[in-house]
Amino acid sequence: MSVLLDAGAFIAIESGYQPINRWLNGTRQSGIPLKTHGGVIAQVWRGGTRGQTRLARALRMVETVPLDEELGRQAGLLLARSDLSDAIDAALVAMADHGDEIITSDPDDLFRLVAASQRRINITPL
Repeated sequence: MSVLLDAGAFIAIESGYQPINRWLNGTRQSGIPLKTHGGVIAQVWRGGTRGQTRLARALRMVETVPLDEELGRQAGLLLARSDLSDAIDAALVAMADHGDEIITSDPDDLFRLVAASQRRINITPL
C-alpha cells in the first residue's frame, strides 16, 4: 500500500494545515510510502525553498514518479472513460495500485477517475 498526494494535499501542507502535517508524519513513521508525480509538483511549486519551506520539506519525504509516455497513455485512457479533462489527476489515479490511498482536495473528480480505473483505490478528502 502507498499513499498518493494531489496538489491540494501539498497546498494544505504548505499552508500549515496541522491535520495533514500530523497525518503525514504518522504515515511516514509507519513506513507507508508516499508518492506523487512530476505534474502535481508543477501545480504547486512556485518560489523555491525560501518561499515554500514546508513544501520543500514534504517533497523530500515523497517519491516523485516521472510523468512519462506510459503513464500519460494510461491517464489518457482514464480521461476517455470518465469524460473528464484533468490529466494531472488522471495520472495520479493511473499510477495508483489496488489498495492505495489518494489524499485530495478534489474528491469528486477523483472518485470518477477511480471508477473508470476499475481498481479499489481509497479517496481521502481533505
